[in-house]
Amino acid sequence: MVRRSYTAVVEQDAWWDGRFETEPYEVAWASELVVFVRALDVDGAVNDARASVELSPDGIHWCREGTEFDLPKAREAVTFGRVSHFGTYVRLAGTVGDGRVRVIVYFVLKE
Repeated sequence: MVRRSYTAVVEQDAWWDGRFETEPYEVAWASELVVFVRALDVDGAVNDARASVELSPDGIHWCREGTEFDLPKAREAVTFGRVSHFGTYVRLAGTVGDGRVRVIVYFVLKE
């Protein structure tokens, strides 16, 4: 049997500085998630920029799942995080210290 997969672009051409959160994305049907963040541009030092996966049963109330990773520090660099257990909704949240980064974020889901 072929597993079903889907790639969703949840942020496109967005500048992140300070605190950020993506929009909630409904993923209840999937069993695996890989979050990719690609830097389209970087302005200033983003050495302390981190992202974490957050889960929600309703898309309103959020808690950290535990997966954390650095955001890309250079133009066209890509970083990612893997998640295998989650609820109905997922989002990416985090902080960018000094500087800012322009990103595209993909949620790659598999059944």
